[in-house]
Amino acid sequence: MNTVLPAVGAMALTLTLAAPASAQVTPDQIVATYADIAAAKYADSLTTAQTLQAAVAALTADPSQETLVAARTAWLAARVPYQQTEVYRFGNPIVDDWEGRVNAWPLDEGLIDYVDASYGGPTDANQFAALNVIASPQITLAGQVVDASTITPALIADTLNEADGIETNVARGYHAIEFLLWGQDLNGTGPGAGERPFTDYVAGDACTGGNCDRRAAYLTAATTLLVTDLEEMATAWATDGAARTAVTANPDAGLIAMLTGMGSLSYGEQAGERMRLGLMLNDPEEEHDCFSDNTHNSHYYDGLGVQNAYLGRYVRTDGSVIEGASLSDLVAAADPALDAEMTGKLDTTMTALGAIVTAAEGGFAYDMMLEQGNAEGEALVMAGVDGLIDQTRTIERITTTLGLDQIAFEGSDSLDDPTAVFQ
Repeated sequence: MNTVLPAVGAMALTLTLAAPASAQVTPDQIVATYADIAAAKYADSLTTAQTLQAAVAALTADPSQETLVAARTAWLAARVPYQQTEVYRFGNPIVDDWEGRVNAWPLDEGLIDYVDASYGGPTDANQFAALNVIASPQITLAGQVVDASTITPALIADTLNEADGIETNVARGYHAIEFLLWGQDLNGTGPGAGERPFTDYVAGDACTGGNCDRRAAYLTAATTLLVTDLEEMATAWATDGAARTAVTANPDAGLIAMLTGMGSLSYGEQAGERMRLGLMLNDPEEEHDCFSDNTHNSHYYDGLGVQNAYLGRYVRTDGSVIEGASLSDLVAAADPALDAEMTGKLDTTMTALGAIVTAAEGGFAYDMMLEQGNAEGEALVMAGVDGLIDQTRTIERITTTLGLDQIAFEGSDSLDDPTAVFQ
């Protein structure tokens, strides 16, 4: 559901600015910074995915604990720039239409590979929830026999992903790769992540889990798809790319895209679907990075992405900085107190998300925070939720102050209608 802001009268944004001319920024300058940062973030996401691809190649060529750990480390590093791009969703249709290819969750992992008996089998909601294509060289989908003897990017993308139109049949992207590197996390709200052994990739009699050659082929194909998808989005934000052109062609519309992404990610997506919902259900399966126990970092870098968008500043993976004219500059010129409020609330949110990271890295993993009756965990998670909600209220005020047209932010039943969660 959506939280819809009241429509406000449009006005020329530059006329609202009260600062001296030398301090003024214009919407086209701000949107140009936004696009430049997007280009840098997607380029960094691509580069780190290519590093992951090389680590996967090393794992499948010479499976060992060392090469498995290296591939996991590369996956974790690849998440850092990517999560900061999520603020480009919602307001940019090109990104939102594409995002499901790379970051869809949750997934019914039994579609891909073996699972523990406690996982169960096919369900009324998804008859393919335990298909295990890695163990099945021939499968039947929608009454059609499919040759899956060779696992290729095309098989994953065109046949398996969202099979039968079911969103949880996620066969590609970061989380499919995560599952293949870590396996299921069977610890519930106890300590520990997935513990897939490297021998799941060893050929011959030492193979565990069966079908090690097909598992390696699936992991390789899924990683190839991820790199290809990120190449597409990096190109879309480069000079003359479709996404850059769409957001810069009308700078005022570009500002709306920026604020829509910031508000929707902060409120419905992160505060609601990714944080509050899991806490309400006390369900570690609602973790964003549930196999690797990396959810604390995913939340942190999502929040940082919103802050990046407002401040017009991004620190790249190589340590260099992309920065320029920002929404903060525009708001400060129109209403300095409102800008101070927004920057302060962003800092408060990042402090709360940082506390979750500190706790998780100290051994109090995010899924442990979701345990029913765990007051410390609930306090940590809810501080992040409250910060995200609070900053969204200020984003709403900013849209009014800047005289923008009507904006709808994504909502979540967990925030807007909690009783519906349990119906």
